[in-house]
Amino acid sequence: MSTSVKRIQAILIKDYKETSRNMAVSSMLFLPLILAAFYSRAGFDSIQGHFMGINFTFTMVCTYIQCCLIAEEKEKNTLRSLMLSPASTPEILIGKSSLTFLSTMIVIVGCMILTEYMPGNVAVMAIALILSAVFYLAVGTFLGLYAKSVMESSVIVLPVLGIFSLGPMAMAFVDSYPILKIVEWLPSTQIILLAEILEESFTLGDLVQPFAAIIGWIVVATIATIIAFNKRMVD
Repeated sequence: MSTSVKRIQAILIKDYKETSRNMAVSSMLFLPLILAAFYSRAGFDSIQGHFMGINFTFTMVCTYIQCCLIAEEKEKNTLRSLMLSPASTPEILIGKSSLTFLSTMIVIVGCMILTEYMPGNVAVMAIALILSAVFYLAVGTFLGLYAKSVMESSVIVLPVLGIFSLGPMAMAFVDSYPILKIVEWLPSTQIILLAEILEESFTLGDLVQPFAAIIGWIVVATIATIIAFNKRMVD
């Protein structure tokens, strides 16, 4: 086992112990599952209904918990020590994201089971979900680097929750308000459009737009996060 893997594991175990003791953060794991169960009981058997819980998982679990983990490190003044440790920037970012990523994937699978959603193509959807998780992790890390405390991180993440979780709902009003067409390019909307494509016969060309849009968001969010991280290192 290489030293880098050991460092990533050490950060992962540390985050797990801290998160398990913080009920305010760990309780967020159950909210998307409760929402998915509600939609299942209410009979919302549509792609939008299935992905309501999934998109909430991305924001409420992936982004929020990641933001809280980074903000907590800052609040305890341990983030600076971590940055100055022998661990490299990729090791720190991967280690700080591993717990959130695993939790997100588990909750998403739980939401899919509760709503009885089976993608038209499991492999393609799995790739899209993983890529989407990377984007939301980058956003959570970026916000956490600017939040001064865990309490502030709970507030700073609200715009992400509103825009990316509820944004796809605005597609229903595009005909009346053409300006809302911009929400079509949100990663949360693109993954719904991708799911709809997978329900029918499709070609590789049909997958280009959704994946290109999601990867574009990842690139922008990752660059912003790395710049913010390096700025904190020399602060």
